[in-house]
Amino acid sequence: MGDDSEWVKLPVDQKCEHKLWKARLSGYEEALKIFQKIKDEKSPEWSKFLGLIKKFVTDSNAVVQLKGLEAALVYVENAHVAGKTTGEVVSGVVSKVFNQPKARAKELGIEICLMYIEIEKGEAVQEELLKGLDNKNPKIVVACIETLRKALSEFGSKIILLKPIIKVLPKLFESREKAVRDEAKLIAVEIYRWIRDALRPPLQNINSVQLKELEEEWVKLPTGAPKPSRFLRSQQELEAKLEQQQSAGGDAEGGGDDGDEVPQIDAYELLEAVEILSKLPKDFYDKIEAKKWQERKEALEAVEVLVKNPKLEAGDYADLVKALKKVVGKDTNVMLVALAAKCLTGLAVGLRKKFGQYAGHVVPTILEKFKEKKPQVVQALQEAIDAIFLTTTLQNISEDVLAVMDNKNPTIKQQTSLFIARSFRHCTASTLPKSLLKPFCAALLKHINDSAPEVRDAAFEALGTALKVVGEKAVNPFLADVDKLKLDKIKECSEKVELVHGKKAGAAADKKEFKPVPGRSAASGAAGDKDTKDISAPKPGPLKKAPATKAGGPPKKGKPAASGGAGGIGTKNKKGVETKEIVEPELSIEVCEEKASAVLPATCIQLLDSSNWKERLACMEEFQKAVELMDRTEMPCQALVRMLAKKPGWKETNFQVMQMKLHIVALIAQKGNFSKTSAQIVLDGLVDKIGDVKCGNNAKEAMTAIAEACMLPWTAEQVMSMAFSQKNPKNQSETLNWLSNAIKEFGFSGLNVKAFISNVKTALAATNPAVRTSAITLLGVMYLYVGPSLRMFFEDEKPALLSQIDAEFEKMQGQSPPAPTRGISKHSISGTDEGEDGDEPDEVGNDVVDLLPRTEISDKITSELVSKIGDKNWKIRKEGLDEVAGIINEAKFIQPNIGELPTALKGRLNDSNKILVQQTLNILQQLAVAMGPNIKQHVKNLGIPIITVLGDSKNNVRTAALATVNAWAEQTGMKEWLEGEDLSEELKKENPFLRQELLGWLAEKLPSLRSTPTDLILCVPHLYSCLEDRNGDVRKKAQDALPFFMMHLGYEKMAKATGKLKPTSKDQVLAMLEKAKANMPAKPAASAKAASKPIGGSAPAKFQPASAPVEDSVSSTVEPKTDPKKAKALGVSSKAKSVQGKKVPSKTSLKEDEDKSGPIFIVVPNGKEQRMKDEKGLKVLKWNFTTPRDEYIEQLKTQMSSCVAKWLQDEMFHSDFQHHNKALAVMVDHLEIEKEGVIGCLDLILKWLTLRFFDTNTSVLMKALEYLKLLFTLLSEEEYHLTENEASSFIPYLILKVGEPKDVIRKDVRAILNRMCLVYPASKMFPFIMEGTKSKNSKQRAECLEELGCLVESYGMNVCQPTPGKALKEIAIHIGDRDNAVRNAALNTIVTVYNVHGDQVFKLIGTLSEKDMSMLEERIKRSAKRPSAAPIKQVEERPQRTQSINSNANMLRKGPAEDMSSKLNQARSMSGHPEAAQMVRREFQLDLDEIENDNGTVRCEMPELVQHKLDDIFEPVLIPEPKIRAVSPHFDDMHSNTASTINFIISQVASGDINTSIQALTQIDEVLRQEDKAEAMSGHIDQFLIATFMQLRLIYNTHMADEKLEKDEIIKLYSCIIGNMISLFQIESLAREASTGVLKDLMHGLITLMLDSRIEDLEEGQQVIRSVNLLVVKVLEKSDQTNILSALLVLLQDSLLATASSPKFSELVMKCLWRMVRLLPDTINSINLDRILLDIHIFMKVFPKEKLKQCKSEFPIRTLKTLLHTLCKLKGPKILDHLTMIDNKNESELEAHLCRMMKHSMDQTGSKSDKETEKGASRIDEKSSKAKVNDFLAEIFKKIGSKENTKEGLAELYEYKKKYSDADIEPFLKNSSQFFQSYVERGLRVIEMEREGKGRIPTSTGISPQTEVTCMSAPTSTVSSIGNTNGEEVGPSVYLERLKILRQRCGLDNTKQDDRPPLTSLLSKPAVPTVASSTDMLHSKLSQLRESREQHQHLDLDPHQTHSSGSMATSSSSTANIDDLKKRLERIKSSRK
Repeated sequence: MGDDSEWVKLPVDQKCEHKLWKARLSGYEEALKIFQKIKDEKSPEWSKFLGLIKKFVTDSNAVVQLKGLEAALVYVENAHVAGKTTGEVVSGVVSKVFNQPKARAKELGIEICLMYIEIEKGEAVQEELLKGLDNKNPKIVVACIETLRKALSEFGSKIILLKPIIKVLPKLFESREKAVRDEAKLIAVEIYRWIRDALRPPLQNINSVQLKELEEEWVKLPTGAPKPSRFLRSQQELEAKLEQQQSAGGDAEGGGDDGDEVPQIDAYELLEAVEILSKLPKDFYDKIEAKKWQERKEALEAVEVLVKNPKLEAGDYADLVKALKKVVGKDTNVMLVALAAKCLTGLAVGLRKKFGQYAGHVVPTILEKFKEKKPQVVQALQEAIDAIFLTTTLQNISEDVLAVMDNKNPTIKQQTSLFIARSFRHCTASTLPKSLLKPFCAALLKHINDSAPEVRDAAFEALGTALKVVGEKAVNPFLADVDKLKLDKIKECSEKVELVHGKKAGAAADKKEFKPVPGRSAASGAAGDKDTKDISAPKPGPLKKAPATKAGGPPKKGKPAASGGAGGIGTKNKKGVETKEIVEPELSIEVCEEKASAVLPATCIQLLDSSNWKERLACMEEFQKAVELMDRTEMPCQALVRMLAKKPGWKETNFQVMQMKLHIVALIAQKGNFSKTSAQIVLDGLVDKIGDVKCGNNAKEAMTAIAEACMLPWTAEQVMSMAFSQKNPKNQSETLNWLSNAIKEFGFSGLNVKAFISNVKTALAATNPAVRTSAITLLGVMYLYVGPSLRMFFEDEKPALLSQIDAEFEKMQGQSPPAPTRGISKHSISGTDEGEDGDEPDEVGNDVVDLLPRTEISDKITSELVSKIGDKNWKIRKEGLDEVAGIINEAKFIQPNIGELPTALKGRLNDSNKILVQQTLNILQQLAVAMGPNIKQHVKNLGIPIITVLGDSKNNVRTAALATVNAWAEQTGMKEWLEGEDLSEELKKENPFLRQELLGWLAEKLPSLRSTPTDLILCVPHLYSCLEDRNGDVRKKAQDALPFFMMHLGYEKMAKATGKLKPTSKDQVLAMLEKAKANMPAKPAASAKAASKPIGGSAPAKFQPASAPVEDSVSSTVEPKTDPKKAKALGVSSKAKSVQGKKVPSKTSLKEDEDKSGPIFIVVPNGKEQRMKDEKGLKVLKWNFTTPRDEYIEQLKTQMSSCVAKWLQDEMFHSDFQHHNKALAVMVDHLEIEKEGVIGCLDLILKWLTLRFFDTNTSVLMKALEYLKLLFTLLSEEEYHLTENEASSFIPYLILKVGEPKDVIRKDVRAILNRMCLVYPASKMFPFIMEGTKSKNSKQRAECLEELGCLVESYGMNVCQPTPGKALKEIAIHIGDRDNAVRNAALNTIVTVYNVHGDQVFKLIGTLSEKDMSMLEERIKRSAKRPSAAPIKQVEERPQRTQSINSNANMLRKGPAEDMSSKLNQARSMSGHPEAAQMVRREFQLDLDEIENDNGTVRCEMPELVQHKLDDIFEPVLIPEPKIRAVSPHFDDMHSNTASTINFIISQVASGDINTSIQALTQIDEVLRQEDKAEAMSGHIDQFLIATFMQLRLIYNTHMADEKLEKDEIIKLYSCIIGNMISLFQIESLAREASTGVLKDLMHGLITLMLDSRIEDLEEGQQVIRSVNLLVVKVLEKSDQTNILSALLVLLQDSLLATASSPKFSELVMKCLWRMVRLLPDTINSINLDRILLDIHIFMKVFPKEKLKQCKSEFPIRTLKTLLHTLCKLKGPKILDHLTMIDNKNESELEAHLCRMMKHSMDQTGSKSDKETEKGASRIDEKSSKAKVNDFLAEIFKKIGSKENTKEGLAELYEYKKKYSDADIEPFLKNSSQFFQSYVERGLRVIEMEREGKGRIPTSTGISPQTEVTCMSAPTSTVSSIGNTNGEEVGPSVYLERLKILRQRCGLDNTKQDDRPPLTSLLSKPAVPTVASSTDMLHSKLSQLRESREQHQHLDLDPHQTHSSGSMATSSSSTANIDDLKKRLERIKSSRK
């Protein structure tokens, strides 16, 4: 027993797993007890057993297992977590319990399964049971069937899905086991009980005996509808209610409730689809065309057999339908017609909705075939058309049906009406809207007056059905003119009609009241629900009473919710019902007199026609009094107006009498029951007087009153026709003006646009301009209501007129039509119970489109064209498509009938040629526009194939397809696309492109829909598969679309649809659904459209705002509870519901109009102060976080609610970023107009913007920064200063963004920081930015340091907080940062401080590591900007410095390795002033701040400051007249003020406005030209040059690119600039003031200008470039030589570093350097060599020799060497003393290079005399006798010719040539072969290589030395510079030989150039040819430079070089040589051309 007792002590859960069965038994028993005791279903105890329950049921010991099953059952029943165990436990029950012999075990197993179903796990249980049916053990199969049967019997067919069970039934009936077959029979009977005959088709193929047995069982079943006896947990309360009702004996409700469960299963759903297209006989299409009818019949019979399958698989049936349609329409054999109709019926029944796309083609054919009289044909056709109707909607086929209604054949009319009647039976009030009912009623009303009785009866039946479906209220407006007899007949028919949805609707109504919405009475329920229309129609009691019960209803609601509107379009229909139109017969004059005398004083009538005007006037006054006192009912309007029209009537000559008369007419119309008859009496007179100056206004008033009485549409039509039937243009124009005004007052509803348009066209053609203007104004008003489609009517007008019309339309664009103020009073009652106006707002829009004359193009779509489009040859296909496009273009607007075109175009959408696909898409787009809304009927057959194209792999094809789909959807709305399975089929395709495009499209379209067809649910499974697609884009699009699907389908449906997913997927998808639920937008309410464009009299204006509070109060209470289904029904009709029961439409749509017009920021007095107090008193959270938590967001929301418009706040805190963008856009729009509001809420706005900084969406961030820039500009203009609170809660977050990776964002943030200094002291900004330097983000650190530098630069040392020392120490830490950009920024910042503060910097920064210190010192030296000696001077300089500082300092502190940082500096200097104009303001701003901030540190006299302020006042005075002379006095007048005046003028030079700039330049030129005035410019030179090159940059980047600008203007500006500069650089003292950085920028600008190809193309361009050339020379000569040399070196370095820079640019910079080198001998003493050598050192450091060798051109290295060589030559060994500024000389090769050169030149000087003599000798040799030479050469050539001595001979020839460089060896070579010549050449070259190889400098390989020579000042230097590194002595001939070889390498070999002297002669004169060849070389290098004309411009420096090189040549070279050289240069140039 020892081991027994062990387990006894174990806890229960361990016992349950024990290996001893006893232990387990005990465990299960204890567990059972525990389970029974736990009362809380969510108790944690349950979770302990979660993993054990499967073991409970699968225990191997039968006894123990029974106990386990009992425990498991209790567990499942009571545990909250039990659902998690479903799969494993049920599969355990199936495999281990159902096979047990004990019946009890099986019972418990079944109970457990049913319990799982009860706790909502039905699908999982069913899945496991169905798997069990495949088990080999028949016991298990039987038990599984039994369980399924019990589940179905108890829970009903709603919970247990029948389709999968029915699928396996036939297989079960074939089982070998009798028990299985019997069980199958029982379940079949049970299923039949629930779905009745729907079960027959799937079982039609089982054994006939079994079927017969089943039939017998089925018959025995009770006929009553079955009810579930057991409910899911969620339905248990329902069960309780049911029991109560049954005990009360009334189960009617229950019956009603379940009534709709019975037909829930559709047999169709249970069937397997059959594919029949492949089974068609192969010769079907031939046979169907056969001449013998028997063959055609065979073909049809084959189809008939196939279509008998009850469910067909979707496919492309277009060809089959086309063939059948042809038989129906054209076949002469009526038997075949009937057969084809049967086939169509079969197809329609088998395909259902999938057949919808073919319906439009077939319907007209069938309807027209009704002319056949044979009953069997008629019956077949009826069946066919009825079946087809069910596959589509009435809307889609309405066009075709209405077209047939006008057919002359009575049978067709009759059958069409009957078809309409049958169709109506399938409709409900919602599917038969007014817009559809209207045309049908109109057509049927014609038929009820038809001569043929059968046609009349059919029409009565159809109208009766309509009446039954939608109720009298909806139909009556259309039956206003029907006499009583006929009306009774219609009502009689209506009572007989049995509706298809009849019962269901009734049930629905019951159900609706089963769970009443709070506060909604039953009556209002009946009135409000669409489904209940039909049952409530016969007893209209509640309908009429409902509104009365809440009299206050309409005004309170304001009816924006009544979707569009009562008094609007509705009024014209309802007038017949509600306000009976006043009709009165015309009375004779006698009767009128009689009636009038009864109500008017006798004197009045007598004096009417008195000849004395005073009497007439008195009479009128009496008349008026009488009318005023009359009662409406007693007033005989017609009689009174007749009296007024009595002689003199409207011909009254006295204007006072006339005015009274017209006023009385208005009174009568307002006060009496004024009829159209009365109106006709007066209107003519009124129109006649409307143009009268004195009486016109009264006439207009009278007309307006009549319009109010008789409706505007009628009045307007009368008035217009009268006005245009007379000639008076004044009357015509005034009539048009009156109408424009009237439309605004009355709204547009009911107006007959067509009638007006003909009159407007007449008016537009009038000769009188006033008439034309009035017509255009009227069109503008109409445009407000009609929209752009109005223009279509006027497209054929003259262009001038059309442009006027367009201008008028443009004015109106974006405006919304005003709410009507008149014409609604009388009719508003009729509107309040207007229920289904849902579709009406569209009507006006469509009306206009309907008015357009549409062309019939079906006759142009010939079969030839169709076959062309389908041709094999793509070119012919293209021709066909071109033709179609042409046809559509020509027709503009077309009728919907387009013959065979759809099928043809559909084929082209999958054309292999993508160009044709795109063309087809374009045609389809055209088609949509041309056909308008009628394109609906083609959505299924053409629209869906366009969606397929969205899956194309080519992006451009997809884009075109998307555009086409959008164009279609614009015309059709979305309903057509979402109906049926087509869309879900597309989404099912696993094409990532198709999926992402389609989901993107749906995500865009779904949010705006009010409701969607139920078929949308079909897309959900595919949407879920997209959520797990392997393509990331598809997943993202699917996630984006999720909330919009949920918005229409509801979370419940979506969650339920996850049931079919795998468990892992299901969890993921559910998580996404939860997320989407949070982001789910509200549905746009029914009223959205109506409110956003109030058409006609949709809602009285005064009511609208009142609705706001009502809605708000509702939103909080009801929204969460409202059942989405009900909401859908309720949302549309706002009839008689109490406010609570209403689903609140989303805010935006509800009150769009009145809300958004108000201010967005509400000024709350002291609101901001209070908020700050709260924050200080810690009542609210301080705005301080690393990432914003929810509580911060909530707090901000709360604070905003009082001072931000509600709708804007909703946008601001929406979860979707696009709403944030909208909010920002609105805020930008309101910035200027609501300055006070913005400032009042500034703290909140800034806080909200900080939240946006944490968003990941870039577009929001960009928009936010854009807004901030505008905001701070506004604040600085308003002179607002940020409070500490605002700054501290905003600046730190803004600084975070300075480290963004995107350049544009950083730039924007810097610009904002820049502007912030204007509203918040820079010294306070400093610590915030300092904090930013501690960030981990290196970009942020660098940018913050840059910004600190800029602050110091702009505002001086004062900004450094807490003290300059502390601040600089902090900054200096970053010099050692690991990131290069941060190091550079830190160095630059300290250099900036150094420039402002001098050597004090070193004290302030404290001790730095040696490395950091050396970096800093080097950088300071390099910046080379000497700080001023004393602070006082600093102040004087400061204004000038600030002007130039932004750009200048950048250039100076730009180090070699930090090109990027310097670019950032440039961006910094430019950011914030994109336009130069702004720049000016900013400069002034800086200027002021500079002086203000220095007040503390520097002794600065106040008066100066005041003067500066005064300048601002004088500014306007300073703007000179364009006359140039006018400027001089200014300069005389303003001695003290000269500096600031010049500052101002210079600031204008950089203006973005060309004229301003030219004026400023003219003034400066004036000053520069007068010697006595020129010194005034001193101190402003840098500033002036900066402004100039900024202007040059502006021209280059902006003006030249601006096509609108006249290029002459630009040339003018250029010439001003260049002229000015030339004047400036002629004055040496001023020219020398230009600093290095500025010169560098200036040269950059000028060289860029020289290379600007756009200028060459201008007429004066060449002249400009020549002038620039001249200017460059002036700059080089006159500037401070150190500065310009330094600038050129830095510029060269930059241009070589910049990859974007063109080689030509560098080349021209080098040319300038060569020029400088030539000037060196004269200027060497004035140059600061230390600085130049420092620049060269930096250059060589950035470009070591190796790097320079890699350059494409060898010029740079040559240029540098030449420069150094020249300096060495001029300074000698002293040059080495000038390296003082270089800290670490080893960093570059400079020192070594200089030493080498010095050494070499020392060696060279010793042998100078030898060289001289050698040269002399060579000349003597020339003269020596040639004979000797020839003999000698002949000897050598002999040697070369012999084999033995060839090498010796070559060596001798080489020596000889070296010695006698001018010896002529040509004659000896001439007679030899080509081979021998090249052999000699090659041999010489080899020897040269060998001998020269020893002493060759490595760099010179492949680089020609000619360039160097060009730049040298004397030929001697040539020698030394190429000299041997070892210092060996080398003769010049060696170099000449080398030169020859290099020439050959460069392709300049003489043997190849005929026009050159032979080689020998070239070698004979050392100095001259060198120069020549150098030019040559330059030419070869620069041959890329455009053409030779450019060489003249750009290389104007050439001639100078040539001259100077020549002139500096040794004394021995004569002038003749130079002339010779010039000639050769000319020759070379010409050969180049």
